[in-house]
Amino acid sequence: MDVRQHARAVREYMGVLRKRPIKEVVEALASTQQFGVQLPNYGDDTAVIPWNRGYLLLAADGIMAGLLKNEPYAAGKAAVMVTVNDVYSMGGRPIGLVNVLASGDDTQRAQIVEGIKKGCHKLQVPMLGGHLHPDAPLEHPSLSVAILGYARSLLRSHLAQPGDHLILCVDLQGRPGCHSVASWDANSGKTSEQLLNRLEVLPLIAEAGLARAAKDVSNAGILGTASIMMENSNKGAVVHLDAIPKPDGLPLEDWVRCFQSYGFILSVPPDHAQQVIGLFQERYITARSIGRVSGDPTVILVKGDEAEILFDFRKDAITGIRYGEDGSAG
Repeated sequence: MDVRQHARAVREYMGVLRKRPIKEVVEALASTQQFGVQLPNYGDDTAVIPWNRGYLLLAADGIMAGLLKNEPYAAGKAAVMVTVNDVYSMGGRPIGLVNVLASGDDTQRAQIVEGIKKGCHKLQVPMLGGHLHPDAPLEHPSLSVAILGYARSLLRSHLAQPGDHLILCVDLQGRPGCHSVASWDANSGKTSEQLLNRLEVLPLIAEAGLARAAKDVSNAGILGTASIMMENSNKGAVVHLDAIPKPDGLPLEDWVRCFQSYGFILSVPPDHAQQVIGLFQERYITARSIGRVSGDPTVILVKGDEAEILFDFRKDAITGIRYGEDGSAG
């Protein structure tokens, strides 16, 4: 594929397109923000509530219907993993989970619960409680998981600055994951100690003040997630496709769309880039600068001598959530 084809594939990818209604929901509920002490949210992976000498982190995630129906055990594991990743991507550590499960089929429900149990044991986070709807039809199960975490220091989603390196951190020692969504499973076969050791690098980076922003690679994929960080920050970036590390045998166009069981994108000032890369490499994670943040609100893909605009946030939107558009300092 040439760079124009890569750009078109990302723009038309369902993992990116399904983010569009977010702004409508956020705007409809914005007036409720007056009642809390939380920090303003410009696309963070969790809500942030100042508490004690740090911050409580609160997030929820709903599992895609196709994954839950077709692969209930994997969906249960994924529900734990994605919320745990949300807390670590903010520079925090998990405290506990709760869930809301709707499944009226005994076999389906047991597989989902077994997956949740496996995920909790693997990532050593407790399931503290929840709510069960035991009458949902087999064809329409649902699962949502909420997580509470704590951070001494934060990695936000909207604070990328021009000149920062965009550092992609992924575990290439994995395999294609679930069949229902494009995904890369780098958790299976690893011990809890290994998984927690490599996640722990994110709060360490936050507490040392080495990065300005971070996001976990969601179902928008590598390029979609990097673009959302730029949109949230009201910035742009130049991303070099040839710099993106990928596993052997997997086409780049498939790899950049994968949800990552371990995958983060950080916006890092130049003076800290090598130190951050080194912290990931010490934990056997491939970390590489794939581009630089720019002040111009466009994300540009580069491959060889070719370049193509992926998003121009003066006229394009992914989530529509941009720092500075509500009067906040930009």
